[in-house]
Amino acid sequence: MSDARLGAGTGRSAEQWFALLDAAGSATRSHTQIARWLVDEHEVPGWWAQSITVRYEQARGMRLPGQQADGTFSVSVSRSLRGGQLELLDLAVERFAAFAGGPPDSTSRSAKHPTARWRLPSDESLLLTVAPPVGGKCSVSLTLSRLRLPERVEPVKQELTRAFRVVSDRQN
Repeated sequence: MSDARLGAGTGRSAEQWFALLDAAGSATRSHTQIARWLVDEHEVPGWWAQSITVRYEQARGMRLPGQQADGTFSVSVSRSLRGGQLELLDLAVERFAAFAGGPPDSTSRSAKHPTARWRLPSDESLLLTVAPPVGGKCSVSLTLSRLRLPERVEPVKQELTRAFRVVSDRQN
């Protein structure tokens, strides 16, 4: 997020927020404590509080880019594909079942955003989501969560991107 957007949304620049957070001793606080302090003490809306907190943690070396509050990493890839949500869910589940080593542990077909979830043997989690159509296309997203090592992020992203190509190719 740009400094201009942050300033327009919150009334302060990143550096101004960082100075306030430093003065409050936030470098020794948890993610939740920092975000809650922003909401409670400065009336920052939740989404902005999360954004400021993540930027602060990254700027102060408390969190690497892409790192979650629990220390793990997540990788997401998505594609806009033509077709109905359930049709795309079925197609993607078929393709990604091979990637995940079997059928999903759970599937939700009736939600606004149909999903399929896999718990992988490595304690990682794979989530497939199909968003409602916009302009005749649905956004199909795949997120692999709970990666423990940052050096796995880029190879996993490449694997997911390759797997998505097959889904896209099979659609045609």
